Amino acid sequence: MGYTINTMKYTGGCHCGATKYGVETDLSNVITCNCSHCAIKGLVLTFVEPEQFKLLTDESTLSVYHFNKNVIDHLFCSICGVESFARGKDKEGKTAIAINVRALKDVDLSTLTLTPVDGKSW
Repeated sequence: MGYTINTMKYTGGCHCGATKYGVETDLSNVITCNCSHCAIKGLVLTFVEPEQFKLLTDESTLSVYHFNKNVIDHLFCSICGVESFARGKDKEGKTAIAINVRALKDVDLSTLTLTPVDGKSW
């Protein structure tokens, strides 16, 4: 059981290039969340299973931020500050990777359907 149906391969990472990854995902299910964290950062997200994600650089330049229930590792580049992905648990308790779609190369957000999620209420 996976998060995606029609997957494509993408590369992504932070602004300075210290964080790079490959991911296989379906961008037909992309969300915008209104929680305080996502809203202030402008995150646009899709979610994948760990097997669909491959970090291509060392984690030594990543820092972690926790808030609220402390169940998501919001990982960001300690050099440029960009959060290009996060790790956590989904509602069923399975490990999930949240991909910041804005950090994917060659993705035009204007072509995607963005689904709003009310994260303020969680």
